[in-house]
Amino acid sequence: MIFMALRKKSHPNFNIPNYGGVRSRVKSRWRKQRGIDNKKRMKKNFAGSEPTIGYRNPEELRGVRASGKRAVVIHNVAELKELASGPGASAYEVLLAGALSRKKRLEIIKLADQSKINVANRRAL
Repeated sequence: MIFMALRKKSHPNFNIPNYGGVRSRVKSRWRKQRGIDNKKRMKKNFAGSEPTIGYRNPEELRGVRASGKRAVVIHNVAELKELASGPGASAYEVLLAGALSRKKRLEIIKLADQSKINVANRRAL
């Protein structure tokens, strides 16, 4: 559990203008505003906030999940064994790569359970 005294900053949802209307077809996403008359680009308060450097978290908290552990993407069994054998394996949380087959996914989950490493995106198989 890394630096639990420090907390990640909260920030507003950075959406593009016209998002959230009753019949809106605009997706929830961020795009930099580039129009010459765009109110959000001109930083009008009613248009909502933009992502700026002030929302950045301290360096020691970047990449840390809500559980207080860092995430590591695992692509195969060898990577998990290397992580489990190294010092401080309990400071990491495993994320399974999306391209993993069901068979390899089950194998990695079984090995992670034996090593007492948490798998964050354990899916219903």
